[in-house]
Order: sequence, then structure tokens, then C-alpha cells
Amino acid sequence: MTAYIGGTTGIAPPSWTTAGRPSSPQNGQMGWNSTLGQLEAWNGTAWQPIASSPYFANCIIVAGGGAGGSGNGGGGGGGGVVFSTLTVTSGTGYSIVIGGGGAPSTSSTGGNGGNSTGFGFTAVGGGGGGSGVSINGASGGSGGGGARNGSPGTTQGGPGTAGQGSTGGNGANLDTCGGGGGGWGCNGTDGANKQAGNGGRGFFTTITGSVASYAGGGGGGGYGVAGGYGADGGTNGTSTSSTPTSASSNTGGGGGASGFSGTNVNGGAGGSGIVLVYYQGAQRGTGGTVTSSGGYTIHTFTSSGTYTA
Repeated sequence: MTAYIGGTTGIAPPSWTTAGRPSSPQNGQMGWNSTLGQLEAWNGTAWQPIASSPYFANCIIVAGGGAGGSGNGGGGGGGGVVFSTLTVTSGTGYSIVIGGGGAPSTSSTGGNGGNSTGFGFTAVGGGGGGSGVSINGASGGSGGGGARNGSPGTTQGGPGTAGQGSTGGNGANLDTCGGGGGGWGCNGTDGANKQAGNGGRGFFTTITGSVASYAGGGGGGGYGVAGGYGADGGTNGTSTSSTPTSASSNTGGGGGASGFSGTNVNGGAGGSGIVLVYYQGAQRGTGGTVTSSGGYTIHTFTSSGTYTA
């Protein structure tokens, strides 16, 4: 931590890493943090950067997924997804909001997922799947699937948000099958004769060092069978149970629709959203759960908080 002053080389303050900061700093004590690449000073309670320094980062913002419909309903749509490259300023705090998953209902369309926001961007929550008879899927980041149709024709899947997701599948009146919820990667599959629709696939990323899948659509329900939850994409109603599967937390997946075999039950809940902030090199910011992989530092937000650059 030696400082020096040279007549032709300028002034260099003491230098330390984040882990090697002085253990008992004095107010106004200043030094160069080689981990963060910035001058910082102790203000009595925390180390603060002396001068703002912008740097590049990337973010993936995933909204909450929609809930699946009930009574041979449509699958919930996956949460909308925003990808962006950012310029952030050291010392500046950026609010992160994580959208919740849509809540199921036996009497109406499954609930839409909540929006996730950060850095001035909004990922739109997934649309709920249609419930009961002839109820369309709701619009959202990706749209919910349409419920079974009680008359000839189809029930419409909800539209997705441009650039963030896809359209839900249509419900069919043939043997009362619901459509799959839309996913980030493709539309949900339409219901057909004795076959409920699959949820549209989501997207995969390995930025954290392991494979993760987000924003898939939930599967539609058929008579006596229930749809799978949305991750990479929910399966259609092929199980022997009419009880659907809810999407896992922090996947942005759509919930599976319920089947109907004499008793009407809720569709599956949508999964809450997630925000990933990552940049090359050593840690510079704070907030979320911090990990590193492949030369990147990754900040994972599974609940609302603040990213401080």
C-alpha cells in the first residue's frame, strides 16, 4: 500500500484489493482499488468511488410466467425476456424489480405474471391460460393458450409482446383440449383431437456455468390429464392426473393447465422472474448473488434489489 510522489511520474495513492482494504480506515482515507479499477475513499461507513467510471455490462431480464387455465384450459405463457448491453456508471445504483408468477384460478383465466424491470427496460409478464370453455388466452410477454372450445372452431391463444415472446396455442373443440402457452422460442402448439398443446420452448443460457432454461410456455390440459409446467417448454396433457404442475421459481415459466375429470381444479402457477447482470473480468459492482464463470462476473437477482455499479 506504499504511496509515492515523483517529479516526472506524478502522484500514486496507496493501492489495495477489495479483500485487502484497510481494516480500520480513517474518514477521508483514499486509495486505488485494483479489483474495481477505481479511486475510492472511506466516508465513515462505507468505501465510495471518488470519480465515476463507466463500463460495459450485459443483462437478461425475465418476467414472471402466466398461470395455466383450469378445466381443460390453456397453458400459461412464459414471461417476456429482454436482452441488452449496457453502459453503467460506477457508484450508481440501478433498481431491479423481479415479477412474480401468475396466480391460478378455477373460475377465470389464469393470472398474468408480473413485469420485471431494470436499467430502464421492462420485461412483460406472461399471459394466463384460458379457463373453462371458449375463453381465449391472455396476452403477455408470451401469450397464454386458449381453453377448449365448446362449439365448432377454435379458441384463440393470447398474443405475445414483440421481441419478448410468442403467441399461445389455440384451443380445440375436438375432445376438449386446450392450447399450450407461448414460450420465448416459439408459439404454443394448438390443441387437437385428443391431444392438448405443448408449451412453446424457452431459451437456454450457460452464462452462470451451468445450463439454465427460462421463459417456456406451460402445456395445455385435456380430459382427465394435465399440462406440464413451462421451462424449456411444457409438455401437453399426457399424465394420468388432472392436477397440473406449477412452474419453478425464478424461471419465468408458464404454469401447466389442469385437465377435467368431474372436478375442476386450479391450473398451475407461473414461475417468478429473474435478472442476470454480467460483465467481463473481476467483480466491480454489488447486488444480487455474485458468482464468476468463464471470465465473467455474474450478479443474479432472484428477488427485487439494487445493482450498484
